Amino acid sequence: MSIDNLQNEKKYNKWIIALSIIIPLAVAALFSFKLKDFGFNVEPLTFLPPIYATINGLTALILIIAVWAIKNNNRKLHENLMKLAISFSVLFLVMYVAYHMTSDSTKFGGEGVIKYVYLFILLTHIVLSVVVIPFVLITYVRAITNNIQRHKKIARITFPLWLYVAISGVVVYIMISPYYI
Repeated sequence: MSIDNLQNEKKYNKWIIALSIIIPLAVAALFSFKLKDFGFNVEPLTFLPPIYATINGLTALILIIAVWAIKNNNRKLHENLMKLAISFSVLFLVMYVAYHMTSDSTKFGGEGVIKYVYLFILLTHIVLSVVVIPFVLITYVRAITNNIQRHKKIARITFPLWLYVAISGVVVYIMISPYYI
């Protein structure tokens, strides 16, 4: 790896750190605000959960196809799919925040063991959705700065984390969807 590649990668470190902190804090802050509490007369965006769950599912599929593409030496397809996966994750985040700023949270109505299964999946989904942010950003930066060996090394960690977050998001939606009002 050349010194230039490493220096190019380091240029992005401040952005990676900032976004890895700002995104979760912004989501947490916006999650707690309801637009109606600030005098906005907006209809709840109750149609969004199945849409953003579908986007999570598509993200998982795109990640799997992107890994297949790179294993078959189709770098351009891999690159395009990864950009699409990042775009879908951003789109998911915008819709998720919009839903929670306009709608009350839905409580899971299951009882017994299924409630604990749901809570485990939800908790791991939430924690890993925060953890994966810097991994995705670092992996992307290493790709665009042409630090391919370092990109491959971290992608082996990023891929399963991101895939779990995408799939568990769908599972959480499926488990809670009967309780939406």
